[in-house]
Amino acid sequence: MARPFWSGHLQISLVSFGIELFPATEAKGEIHFHQLSRKTGQRIRHQKVSTEDEPVEKDDLVKGYEYDKGEYVMIEPEDLENLRVPSRRTVDIAQFVELDEIDPRFYEKPYFVTPQGSAQLEAFAVVRRALQATRKVGLGKIAFSGREHLLAIAPPPDESQLGMMAYVLRYAEELRSPAAYFDSIQPVKIDSGQLALAKELIERRSSPFEPSMFKDEYEVALRAMVEAKLHHVPQKKLPVAARSAKVINLMDALRKSVGSGTAKPRKKPPARVSAASGKVTSIKRTSGRKSA
Repeated sequence: MARPFWSGHLQISLVSFGIELFPATEAKGEIHFHQLSRKTGQRIRHQKVSTEDEPVEKDDLVKGYEYDKGEYVMIEPEDLENLRVPSRRTVDIAQFVELDEIDPRFYEKPYFVTPQGSAQLEAFAVVRRALQATRKVGLGKIAFSGREHLLAIAPPPDESQLGMMAYVLRYAEELRSPAAYFDSIQPVKIDSGQLALAKELIERRSSPFEPSMFKDEYEVALRAMVEAKLHHVPQKKLPVAARSAKVINLMDALRKSVGSGTAKPRKKPPARVSAASGKVTSIKRTSGRKSA
């Protein structure tokens, strides 16, 4: 198993036990590009230089805060290491909330949470089971990567998994107000027939969430393009969608969509839906509900 991303304690009032966090996501199959000179085909190297255009070695680099125009105070690594921020070592749970109270926009990144050694197992298991029984999520703060983050602690959606999940949340001030974007949308009168057809279309195309169905097609296209260039094969261009001369109104489009036979049959929804990429969209609660 990989080394933990963060180690410390989970604190709930007078209850405290050691935990470790591991990233729950990883980049898969990404294609990375380098900058080249068009004339020579050689890779471009970036070099760090001072204002006198003199190269600066990596060991000579230090962080600096500009407190006045052109005036800096140097910040050494040990200065950051000694910051008096309790959340660097301890996640102190400030409150518990219902999972549904958290707007999906707040979710940023998921982590696996495990007990820090066998001595922490009892307290870890009791808190995990209590979160399941009360259907709550614990909120606290954790410091890493140069800032303090809001963190949600919850049991995983699958009861057979004995660990817990942690979700880094965005702060309220990081979210843009929807008013600037939605207030200009004018209300319209909705036709009952169109609404009925739209609901029918949605129902026909509803099925349990299967994350494995969705792939990164952009990545596939990139690899195909690279292969074509390597073998000097002409690259096929994306076909331009032809504009239809006939304008189909909304009612006709809905009727044809519902009656096309391409809609997927309805299936029984799953008892629970887990979050993908750290964002929780919907959870169907059951007795002994497990939070995503």
